[in-house]
Amino acid sequence: MVRHDVSLFTDHDIYLFKEGNHFNLYDKLGSHSMTVDGMDGTYFAVWAPNAYNVSVTGDFNGWDSGSHQLFPRLDESGIWEG
Repeated sequence: MVRHDVSLFTDHDIYLFKEGNHFNLYDKLGSHSMTVDGMDGTYFAVWAPNAYNVSVTGDFNGWDSGSHQLFPRLDESGIWEG
C-alpha cells in the first residue's frame, strides 16, 4: 500500500520556508526512513517549483518514473513529497 498523506512539514515549517528563514530544511527535504502504521518506508521531498512531474527512480524500481511519483503540496510552496 502506498501512502501519500504523510508529511514531515508543519504549517509553521511552510511559513518559515516561504519567508526564507527555515534553517533546518535538511530535517524535511530529501529522503527519510520512517515507519507509519507499522509499515516501513521512505519519505522523500524536494523543492521543484517549476516542475510538471516529479518521480523518484532508481534500481529499486527498475527506473520506472511512474511507480514512485511525488505530489505537489497544495500550499504553493513548490515542494513535492511522497
